[in-house]
Amino acid sequence: MKIHQISAEHLSLERVRQIIEEGYCLELSEDARRRIVHCREYLDSKMATQEAPIYGITTGFGSLCNISVGADELGCLQKNLVMSHACGTGDRVDNEVVKLMLLLKVQSLSYGNSGVQLATVERLIEFFNNDILPVVYQQGSLGASGDLAPLAHLSLPLLGLGEVEYHGVIIPSKEILKAKGWSPIELQSKEGLALLNGTQFMSAFGVWSILKAQDLSEWADRIAALSLDAFDGRIEPFCDEVHIIRGHRGQLTTARRMRELLKGSELIARHKAHVQDPYSFRCVPQVHGASKDTIEYVAGVLETEINSVTDNPTIFPDEDMVVSAGNFHGQPIALAMDFLAIAVAELGNISERRTYRLISGKRELPNFLVANPGLNSGFMIPQYTAASIVSQSKGLCMPASVDSIPSSQGQEDHVSMGSNAATKLYRVVLNTERVLAIELMNGAQALEFRRPARSSEFIENLVEKYRKVVPFVDNDTVMYPHIESSIQFLRNNR
Repeated sequence: MKIHQISAEHLSLERVRQIIEEGYCLELSEDARRRIVHCREYLDSKMATQEAPIYGITTGFGSLCNISVGADELGCLQKNLVMSHACGTGDRVDNEVVKLMLLLKVQSLSYGNSGVQLATVERLIEFFNNDILPVVYQQGSLGASGDLAPLAHLSLPLLGLGEVEYHGVIIPSKEILKAKGWSPIELQSKEGLALLNGTQFMSAFGVWSILKAQDLSEWADRIAALSLDAFDGRIEPFCDEVHIIRGHRGQLTTARRMRELLKGSELIARHKAHVQDPYSFRCVPQVHGASKDTIEYVAGVLETEINSVTDNPTIFPDEDMVVSAGNFHGQPIALAMDFLAIAVAELGNISERRTYRLISGKRELPNFLVANPGLNSGFMIPQYTAASIVSQSKGLCMPASVDSIPSSQGQEDHVSMGSNAATKLYRVVLNTERVLAIELMNGAQALEFRRPARSSEFIENLVEKYRKVVPFVDNDTVMYPHIESSIQFLRNNR
């Protein structure tokens, strides 16, 4: 069994990828356990000696912050918070994202600034390690006081409430607690807030999306290289000299990658009758490169976020401070996720244009990439599909973070809408994956009409592997299974 220790050590995005993809289990380091216990003990002592109200600990929440709560009702206050805030609706959050939410919530609570019980964090870890995945819904968070509604759904099963998915079946959480011999967590003061205040819903979608975007960026280059060669494109626009004098790192990286992918190609080296290529081919370094630079920037923002404490109030035991502030506000990542959605959508936007060029009957390629057009429609409609998806992504790129609707009787008067940025980004990433998969279908089909000439070793190996799951199309056939197979090929061959 592979174990990842939760500690104060920096958690990188690559480490997150490894934990999720390789099935690591979690455990708290001794230092993390000490910090959690120390903070809880400090808070208990503070409450016993301080007469002044402490927001969310001895008071109500939001605009009810001026209403004090008796010492004998503090646990009930926190349980009520979790129950009343579980107002999610819409589509379920994908299991992989829920698992990321559990990981990131444990990481944030482990720093010892949240006041939770050790048992609460350990139960979240048990859920993660046993693939007990709370049922969480995509809609309901404003991304301001943290992700209140979705994190409430994540937390309900700790109390024996709500539902979980276990071994592919959705069951009441009380049943899994009984089966495991676990008692429901009895929340103490502050714990409901610690669980619900935080950006782990936004962050989990953001992390999932950035890891996927990194993969799609590489696939976009590979598929563009295939399409360029199949379209009988020119290699000169990818020379270092052009990109060095502009200086954008992603642009230069992309140009070099394209040359590497096409090294040794007979097609790219042969004489060209045309002077230049359309922008969707010639400007791959500029467009893909800009997306690369954006992906790198957003990765940095998200990596900072997942190594942060984002609940409220924040507790500093060694400084004897309990501060009600605003680390739960999602603005830093809301802006970044809106930016990432645009960058990923553009990878799909330019991809669809290359697909259109491949089926257009130019440069000695047959109309719609079939030997007998007319009787056969060939690859006419996959381009329609790609165009439809690209159009939808453009609509989804309207920034969510420019909006704010006040809530809680005006106490929460500026919100980030980061949760909407996150779920829109998620859809854009999936859309771009589909568009690239369609271009791959078209590029591989077009390449066959260049035979006996050969592309590079890399491209030929890629197409050979691809042909094991998606065949060359001689005559019209049902196309949607091939599109799905192409999508799965991208997912399974990083």
